[in-house]
Amino acid sequence: MTALERRSVTSLALLYNFRMLGLFMVLPLLALYAIDYQAATPTLIGIALGVYGLTQACLQIPFGWLSDRVGRKPVIIGGLLIFAFGSIIAALADSIYGIIAGRALQGAGAIASSVMALVADLTRQEQRTKAMAIVGASIGLAFALALVLGPLLAAYGGLEAVFGFTALLALSGIVIVTWQVPDPPRTGTTYAEVGARPGLMGLSLRNPTLLRLDAGIFTLHFVLMASFQVVPGVLESTIGVAREQHWQVYLPAVLLSVLGILPLMRLAEKGGRPHLVFLSSIGLLFLSLALLGLVREPWLFYAALWLFFVGFNYMEAVLPSMVSKAVDPGGKGTALGIFSTAQFLGIFAGGAAGGWVLQQFGVVGITELCLGVVALWFLVALPVPPSESVAVGGISRP
Repeated sequence: MTALERRSVTSLALLYNFRMLGLFMVLPLLALYAIDYQAATPTLIGIALGVYGLTQACLQIPFGWLSDRVGRKPVIIGGLLIFAFGSIIAALADSIYGIIAGRALQGAGAIASSVMALVADLTRQEQRTKAMAIVGASIGLAFALALVLGPLLAAYGGLEAVFGFTALLALSGIVIVTWQVPDPPRTGTTYAEVGARPGLMGLSLRNPTLLRLDAGIFTLHFVLMASFQVVPGVLESTIGVAREQHWQVYLPAVLLSVLGILPLMRLAEKGGRPHLVFLSSIGLLFLSLALLGLVREPWLFYAALWLFFVGFNYMEAVLPSMVSKAVDPGGKGTALGIFSTAQFLGIFAGGAAGGWVLQQFGVVGITELCLGVVALWFLVALPVPPSESVAVGGISRP
């Protein structure tokens, strides 16, 4: 990478890290702490956990399209301001409905597709996979930090402290995008001309390769939200780990997942078997979810949690890169907007469905739900390797 590319990718990875850190910190906490809020039920807690995904899903495509027309930075800054305001509302809430409202407003700052498109704008084609992988890895780092900082902040100041810190992270993100992220180079095509190209959304929605990737990111975040409505409770009540010490379980599992991710990446890139590794990662998720829902031995539970993070973090890193290689510069914002919409729909569906299933059928019900969704993903991903697509007219076609 050139010096400008390194600066761009580092800054945007940090921005993405801050934003996802703010979202992830409540993941291991809501099931434990929100039950004390007025009107709280498992179903409403599940909605609070996933509702930001619904508003994200509704606005990812419009924000991605807008960034194609007016530029990435104005859209990103506006989204971060909305996110900060939602965090403040959630911090001041005294009922589960206030948390739901704040989380919904957090999600209205829908900048994921704009950030990923800006990464692609600021890097050359031959460096794009590496750049996307770095940003994807920042999500894994944010997850690890969130699982440590969230329980520590909640132990001292409850969910109010967590949401207040989230607002500060959003404001810090504005400083990064304003002062650290370079402006993308101008080409002969303006943002308005790019955004005005007809048919980009239709081409993306009709493309089997992109649709399979959209289904993958939906499933990945569905099972994350659904499973983490029971994992904290199992850790506390069954494994016997106090909630203030949960980070001592999460942190090693996430950090050590790198030992599993690196061989997968090496086999996919240098071994020439990306599709086999892709399917194997889905298999890892299936196995880990089965173990997390069934085992009660601490060491086996920890091993299952490690396997889950290996599969999750690998997929989180490679899926955006696969999408970015399927579109030309004029359609990145639109295609990544659809991809991000699927991701956040998965977050909402996993939170809402997981909360309802937990209330109706308990831990076994959530386990069966997650296993069924992952098995369906495996069948969808099985036929054609995404790498066998060829770009035609700006959108890849198999």
